[in-house]
Amino acid sequence: MQVLASSLASKEEWNLSKEEWKSRLSPESYYILREEGTERAFSSELNNEKRKGVFHCAGCDLPLFLSDKKFDSGTGWPSFWDPIQGSVATKVDFKLIVPRTEYHCSRCGGHQGHVFNDGPLPTGKRYCNNGLALRFVPE
Repeated sequence: MQVLASSLASKEEWNLSKEEWKSRLSPESYYILREEGTERAFSSELNNEKRKGVFHCAGCDLPLFLSDKKFDSGTGWPSFWDPIQGSVATKVDFKLIVPRTEYHCSRCGGHQGHVFNDGPLPTGKRYCNNGLALRFVPE
């Protein structure tokens, strides 16, 4: 299955106000996507999702990860070893003093999680995602 992170709407159309985002999202999803929060480990049903399909940004519906790139990291969050090309953007996060790489949806800027260098081959990456920041679309 080939999915590209081509825009369903332009990036500018997702430059919403705080009030507009709050009206679109649940309070929990708003906290994660717009305030860079984190959900409790093992709380997401998507952590155990095994079907074929695509994981989309819960904020703007941009396809972010294919199900064949998902793996069980044992961390309690849905984890992937490779995003769809062009779907995520990264920045350095110092919230825990030690720098970490945070990643966001490249279209709406919604916070997804953090990427670590302890994932499986071929990339060696672990994109550790908040389940509430995702929407799963089965094949």
